Amino acid sequence: MRIFSLTVLLIISTTIVFSQPIHFNKEEKAFEKATLSQGEIPINRLQWLPDSHDFWISDKGSVFLYSADDLKTNKLIISNEQIKASGLISRTESIVWSTDRNKILIYTNSKKVWRGNTRGDYWYFDLKTGKGKPLGKGLPSSSLMFAKFSPDNKNVAYVSKHNLYVENIATGKINRLTNDGTDRIINGTFDWVYEEELSCRDGFRWSPDGKSIAYWRVDARPTKNYLMINNTDSLYPFIVPMEYPVAGEKPSSVKIGIVTLSTKKTNWLQIPGDPANNYLPRMDWAGNNKDIMVIQLNRRQNEASLYMCNALTGKATKIYTDKDETWVDVVKPFGWDGPSWTWVENGKSFLWTSEKDGWMHIYKISRDGKKEELLTRGNFDADMTAYDPTGENIFFLASPFDATQKYLYRISLNNTDTVKVTPAIFSGTNSYRLSPDAKYATQTNGSINRNYNIRLVSLPDHKKVYPEEDDRFSKPQLGFQLEKFKVKTVDGVEMDGIMAKPDNFDSSKKYPVYFYVYGEPASTTADDVPGFDNFISQLIPEGYIGITMDNRGTPAYKGREWRKSIYRKIGVINSRDQAMAAKEILKWSFIDSSRVAVHGWSGGGAMTLNLLFRYPEIYKTGIAIAAVTDQHFYDNIYTERYMGLPQENEADYEQASPNTFAKNLQGNLLYIHGTGDDNVHYKNAEVLINELIKQGKLFQLMIYPNRTHGIYEGMGTGEQLNSTFIKFLRDHCPPGAR
Repeated sequence: MRIFSLTVLLIISTTIVFSQPIHFNKEEKAFEKATLSQGEIPINRLQWLPDSHDFWISDKGSVFLYSADDLKTNKLIISNEQIKASGLISRTESIVWSTDRNKILIYTNSKKVWRGNTRGDYWYFDLKTGKGKPLGKGLPSSSLMFAKFSPDNKNVAYVSKHNLYVENIATGKINRLTNDGTDRIINGTFDWVYEEELSCRDGFRWSPDGKSIAYWRVDARPTKNYLMINNTDSLYPFIVPMEYPVAGEKPSSVKIGIVTLSTKKTNWLQIPGDPANNYLPRMDWAGNNKDIMVIQLNRRQNEASLYMCNALTGKATKIYTDKDETWVDVVKPFGWDGPSWTWVENGKSFLWTSEKDGWMHIYKISRDGKKEELLTRGNFDADMTAYDPTGENIFFLASPFDATQKYLYRISLNNTDTVKVTPAIFSGTNSYRLSPDAKYATQTNGSINRNYNIRLVSLPDHKKVYPEEDDRFSKPQLGFQLEKFKVKTVDGVEMDGIMAKPDNFDSSKKYPVYFYVYGEPASTTADDVPGFDNFISQLIPEGYIGITMDNRGTPAYKGREWRKSIYRKIGVINSRDQAMAAKEILKWSFIDSSRVAVHGWSGGGAMTLNLLFRYPEIYKTGIAIAAVTDQHFYDNIYTERYMGLPQENEADYEQASPNTFAKNLQGNLLYIHGTGDDNVHYKNAEVLINELIKQGKLFQLMIYPNRTHGIYEGMGTGEQLNSTFIKFLRDHCPPGAR
């Protein structure tokens, strides 16, 4: 249940990867002298190469390679003319590199699969000759997924139509390694819920010797369909079925196999437990051709077991277990596909993050799981970002003194004294995309008083490499001022908040207040960053006070108890925190308690409904978009992680659902939903509508045909949604000081 404002999306990305510098060969005749277009290096668009601090940038169709060691020199990898000469005329979306860097795969013509454009076409290019050709001859257009070179660079593996293929580069011969792929038998990738809630997309891994491939197989056949109806795209309506397991339904059965290229036979790992009552969210080879590490999560997601598996025999040995009374986090939202552990000491140990002592801390665990050492010590959360194997530095994000901010810190394997890496000048929120070898990073910094700014820095000294000029910070020109505040509720809960005031704010007058809410475990909103939620940003200059706050249950760096106190109480604890904080805010002299509005989307939409229904004496106007109106209706992985199984605590589900309290609506409600929402399905809207009608409640409704969770498809959609939102707010919570 994850949808965020642009502000949040700008700061949540961190890359974890590792590498070695490139040396440019000036004698290579395949490439003429070339320079990137005049102007700045677009470091916000750089893409790191594996195992290095080199990066590539596409400019005007040509691809250039840089080393972070020498930004004044670049190498033309392949020109736009060479790409077009091969027959490829569409844009380069991403590049896959061979280990010898003499070959690349260009990904293009991508199409959407669930949230991301993860299927498309791949073109192979020999960088010595500049010649290229498409892969997957005979397979459907835009159907290839996650193509990658074998370790010896002789073959490319990819997925098409849920089957795994290997193509020989020299001969073009294609071998299909699996034969049972269908809409419901999924090899080498995942179903909707694994992608949405476990950040799983790329579902196969080459063995180090390139002789076999480990892959996931998802059997989604028992999972029921959600049926969406398309009423607009043909003369007769038609049904759009979608495999979707709701809370209380068993997950898809998943297993992991190792297919040998020479025999095309698959050996299945013998991981204990019912595959339809456990999850396998992470898997990777463990440094050799025999061992594979796998994480198994139980159905309730409160026990994570690490297995070392034998690729030849399939035997699985449990080496380590992490438990919690609530849930165990083993993946980061949008931290796609990478392992949840990091090997250190030449594979003798691995790094693991756990909240077992009340804080998010980093541990070093021996390969057999028998020895464990706490590395980050203290009452603060350490969110691991990357590891530098050369310097043995462990980098992590932390907020020891202000949970609205983020800074980069480090320790080493042998000296666990915590060192702040981010210089003091960069107050606010900092995000980093580290090079795979953790020697360089792009750093993005911003705060409520400072626009986003970006630079390339070396690590661990944090010396700026680019741009060359001195850092100059600009103040956001928003038409309003932002400030941070804290508020303590009657329950003793201290919450962080961000407040927006119009530039001409007059403390002697009273203003309407608009609360922007999310409040669930996937995201925070009260971060020290420039800007505010996009809808209300337009209206604050007209005379609104905009406020967003983070309640208990949000993933702020405030310790385990803060984050996990929401367990089995989504909709209850988080809405109470917001409401009790709002009560304190309504005591402020410049707040007009008769003009109080609230808005949220997705999980924030559910929060908006809960606040309107549970606390009608506080909130007078609400705009809820794509809300979960009944906890039973959302997917099993997300809901059961935070709410438990409905079969075991039905009363909690009833208390957590906005529909239960719809009878209490007194204020003005605008409800918005897309009928093509494959995340929070339109059923949520119709069940809410029925309940409000039953209770005799008046409300306004805006339905967008065939739009998905983000409600962006179709000409004019964004403008119309914005206008609808603004008009309703102006009409029912008018702006201006009084």
